[in-house]
Amino acid sequence: MSGARDDGPVRAVTAGVLTGARRILTVPLTACLVPVAAALLLVVTVLSAPVSALRHGRWRLVRICAFALFYLVVDLLGLMAAALVWLRYAPGTRDAARRRMAATFALLDRLLRVLTRAAGPVFGLRVRVSPAVPRVAGTGAPVVVLVRHAGPGDSFLLLHVLLDRAGLRPHTVLKRMLRFDPCLDVIIGRLPHCFLPARRGRTAADAVGKLASGLRSGDALVLFPEGGNYTERRHRRAVASLRRHGKVRTAARAARMRHVLPPHAGGALAALAAAPGADVVFVAHTGLDTIDSLPTLWEGIPLSEPVRAHWWRVPAADVPDGDAAREEWLLAQWAKVDRWIADH
Repeated sequence: MSGARDDGPVRAVTAGVLTGARRILTVPLTACLVPVAAALLLVVTVLSAPVSALRHGRWRLVRICAFALFYLVVDLLGLMAAALVWLRYAPGTRDAARRRMAATFALLDRLLRVLTRAAGPVFGLRVRVSPAVPRVAGTGAPVVVLVRHAGPGDSFLLLHVLLDRAGLRPHTVLKRMLRFDPCLDVIIGRLPHCFLPARRGRTAADAVGKLASGLRSGDALVLFPEGGNYTERRHRRAVASLRRHGKVRTAARAARMRHVLPPHAGGALAALAAAPGADVVFVAHTGLDTIDSLPTLWEGIPLSEPVRAHWWRVPAADVPDGDAAREEWLLAQWAKVDRWIADH
């Protein structure tokens, strides 16, 4: 019995030690990479400039190195700003936790805005969203945002749109490997979030459900039900997996979707059960989906087409009751995502 009582505190202490060790490693490493990236940018520019200028090239290596250097600098500046936020709203000051969270959301918004604007001239990034995103700013029901996952950086673009255009506070589900970005590790760690895979003893659905249970007006739970970026190989494997598990009808419907992976229903169902008053927003996008490997990344720089995104909102009252009905409904909505992508 004593082991069960100690499990929570022991796990918290272990997580704290691991977090501290990781940050002791990643923060100095990021600082050391800045001069390395700067030197690499200088060398690449000098060596490739004559060829690129004569052949009217795309300056791909220069673009990649320049943005990598810019990202590292922004990462370090973000860490400094996060430290200042902590000092300003340190524990013990008046209403510290609420004000610190609000300031951290604002800091995340600024950092994403800076990176997105820089990606415009560097990579040719342009974002077109339809219909126009209304400014919610803390009013109305919370939302569960279910998004197609395809292409590099799509999760950051979505967070930028939610924060900057809609004024929503994203509660984000992210891959655990992103914790090795020190700025993201610190900032997201102060905001409602969960990293997947979940820690031992918890399932992904448990983690997502717990996160969704805290949604309030002005909050948005962000979830990518496919679990990874779309590729044809992953699509074939996902359909085959459904067949092996006896879900023949679902597999047949998933096989007809040529641009999306069949959604994993567990996390979405857990979110809907934990936040029954939340509306559901579906987001389809295209423009980054052709970049699924290093060769296609190389060929895709700079982007020739804008990133186009389309969304629709389903009121909580229109979401079916029961897991079986909701799973069917989710698959039908995902087929709608697939059709939109096929038309664009």
